[in-house]
Amino acid sequence: MSWQRKVLRVDLTKGTCETEPLNMEWAQEYLGERGLATKYLWENMDPEVDAMSPENVLIFATGPLTGTMASTSGRYAVVTKGPLTGAIACSNSGGKFGAELKYAGYDLLIIHGKSDKPVYLTIFDDDVQLRSADDIWGTTVWNTEAWIKARHQNPQIKVASIGEAGEKGVRYACIVNDLHRAAGRSGVGAVMGSKNLKAVATRGTVGVSVDNPADFMKAVEWTHAKMAKHGGRKELTELGTNAMIDMMQNFGGLPTRNFAAVQFEGVDKINPTAMSTPNEHGHTNLLTNKACFGCTIACGRIAHIDEQHFTIVNRKEYMHASGGLEYETAYAFGPMCGVDDIDALTFAGYMTNEHGYDPISFGGTLGAAMELFEMGVITEKDTDGVALNFGNAEALTIMAEKTGRAEGFGEILGLGSKRMCEKYGHPEVAMVVKGQEFAGYDSRALQGMGLGYATSNRGACHLKHDVFGPDMEDQTGKGKAQPCKDSQDFVAMVDSTGLCLFAAGAGMKPNAFQELMDAACEGEWTEERMLECGERTWTLERMFNLAAGLTKADDDLPARLKEVPAPSGTAKGKVAEIDIMLPEYYEYRGWTPDGEPTTQTLQRLGMSERVGG
Repeated sequence: MSWQRKVLRVDLTKGTCETEPLNMEWAQEYLGERGLATKYLWENMDPEVDAMSPENVLIFATGPLTGTMASTSGRYAVVTKGPLTGAIACSNSGGKFGAELKYAGYDLLIIHGKSDKPVYLTIFDDDVQLRSADDIWGTTVWNTEAWIKARHQNPQIKVASIGEAGEKGVRYACIVNDLHRAAGRSGVGAVMGSKNLKAVATRGTVGVSVDNPADFMKAVEWTHAKMAKHGGRKELTELGTNAMIDMMQNFGGLPTRNFAAVQFEGVDKINPTAMSTPNEHGHTNLLTNKACFGCTIACGRIAHIDEQHFTIVNRKEYMHASGGLEYETAYAFGPMCGVDDIDALTFAGYMTNEHGYDPISFGGTLGAAMELFEMGVITEKDTDGVALNFGNAEALTIMAEKTGRAEGFGEILGLGSKRMCEKYGHPEVAMVVKGQEFAGYDSRALQGMGLGYATSNRGACHLKHDVFGPDMEDQTGKGKAQPCKDSQDFVAMVDSTGLCLFAAGAGMKPNAFQELMDAACEGEWTEERMLECGERTWTLERMFNLAAGLTKADDDLPARLKEVPAPSGTAKGKVAEIDIMLPEYYEYRGWTPDGEPTTQTLQRLGMSERVGG
């Protein structure tokens, strides 16, 4: 097996829910999850349609290894056209929702159209229904999940939903499951909101099966054992992803105050040590770590806010434990905005989870707004009386809540930094690629990361490639094109299996993914075949973007990174060398100098007859 061989297709305009067989030819070519959803998206919509129109298609996808005993098998992806970028959006999430959707018997959920009233979808094996969401429309993700479980009297239901940010069209709204796991980037939650779909709730009892159980269990056992001893796994378990903040600080790759600096003087107040050290009141921010479904890493953090902190001193509803700081939230709310108050950062994280929007894009947009404020381009008259100076922790928390509700200046922040900065006449202040804000790695210090940002199909993204090793060894663009291309194909493959990319950082090499896939699924799966599936997926995403109107000009970095040298750190005096790396990258990809896949490349991947149709 381990595909369920069944697709659930929902037409919100017609109010219909129908099943159909999974296209197994496509599954053999694209594996599942990210790759297979991309193929279905390509075949089911015109890439030129507006992302917020009913003609956009929203796909929830599991992988062939989702829900199995393989480590980190809880992943699912949401694939659509992104309203933040106008490009393809592929947002990946963990938690438990993905496995539950697979257990209900479905590889993909494909959503068309728009409901004329708010609805939510329930998937209980073969019992699939659209139900009124009038009672939960206008409420938070946290309220929605609790309400659905109570309404159906089943605490085991898994829910993926949107908050007010998705309902009100915040361009980087996300889809949240399990309270604080999210399909987070590019605005997939805004697409869901544009369709008047509040939530998808599922409980499955079908289970999953594998092709060769004995071989699969052997592969599971040795990969688990290898990961248990691996240093990368240990660091993620003990410190979480926020361990990166000290590494980037020391290296000089930590974007600070909207990329004006590359090191942050307040880093010691928001790093893993600060999270686990009692403050002057005896309060410790971090409570414990947490794992997603089937995960042997447990990189997630659970934290709580000091009851004496200004954000919650009179708000008992937030005196509870919830998702704690990961590296990207710590970076985006902290250095990017110049804020070193760990409880303020945690509160802002609560807001992004509760209301359902991307913390990276929010932090990037607020950082740009703070620069505009300090330039005098915007004033307190624009910002609801709030002084948006860098370092203002209260401003961070106020705007986090306003953005979640799309109220006041929060509605402007909800546009994303590209549209916001264009609105105020300073597009150069927006630190974006294809309209999407940067993650926490400066491209002057990490040249390969910059190339990955520029060429990422979903806009600036740190999770679709891995050139970290070469970047740490050499702070130039030399030799970065091939590892960037190869790692993009590898990540696309991993994303398509249903496993987590962090498994690779915790000891799982390509042969481990290959052995798991080969034992779980019919046919012979070699590393070469699986990586070719990854390359095919990346190429099809590129074709979608080209058809949507993107060009070579969109494979670029902001002028600031190309023209203003890094002020400190290992790359002091250097600028991003994207203009040197990009032609070499296109050549490695088998693309034209204009960034279009050649006929020979498409034929090699077996795509020439199907792509472009």
